[in-house]
Amino acid sequence: MKPALPDRIGDPVQEVGLWNIANELTMLRLLLVPVFAVVLLHSGGHLVGWRWAAWGVFAVASATDLLDGDLARRRGLVTTFGKVADPIADKALMGMALIGLSALGDLPWWVTEVVLAREIGVTLLRFWVIRHGVIPASRGGKLKTLLQGVGIGLYVLPLSGGWRDASAVVLAVAVVVTLITGADYVAKAVTLRRTSERAMMKRTARQAAQAGRQAAGPQG
Repeated sequence: MKPALPDRIGDPVQEVGLWNIANELTMLRLLLVPVFAVVLLHSGGHLVGWRWAAWGVFAVASATDLLDGDLARRRGLVTTFGKVADPIADKALMGMALIGLSALGDLPWWVTEVVLAREIGVTLLRFWVIRHGVIPASRGGKLKTLLQGVGIGLYVLPLSGGWRDASAVVLAVAVVVTLITGADYVAKAVTLRRTSERAMMKRTARQAAQAGRQAAGPQG
């Protein structure tokens, strides 16, 4: 079985220039977020041609997400900027799509709120545990990303009838997987904080200090 790749935020930083193909793709995704917003919301957001254009922008931006991390690892282009900007770009794109669709009345606000709460929470957890180690990206996490992208992409398209029903099913499954993987990430983060080498060293140091104080006993 092929081992899961670690979260990109934990990849070792390489001594390479800031401007490389991986970072440029990440920056392109960030720049496409406001473009996507303008196209999606143009003329009230329900003109068929503009919705197809919005889907095209979303598809291109999503494709850069598939490419930048892979290129960074394969070509040794992992940088501190990339580790920070990559998840920000991902959340910005998905967040803008969810908020835009909810603002247009195409998607219930509770779906947007649940997904964004999970994504923001996991992002904060990644930084909370980074000194202790890296939690490998699970298959569930990858499935969550795929389902979110497909589900949101289908909602961006001007679909109706059975296709719209199919979109709702895909996104509903995405929400369920989003919640399950979020809970799993919380559990793994808490465990890592308790059992990492850094945590064990700090615990040992505290126990040694406490033993020293007890051995010294009361003075006088």
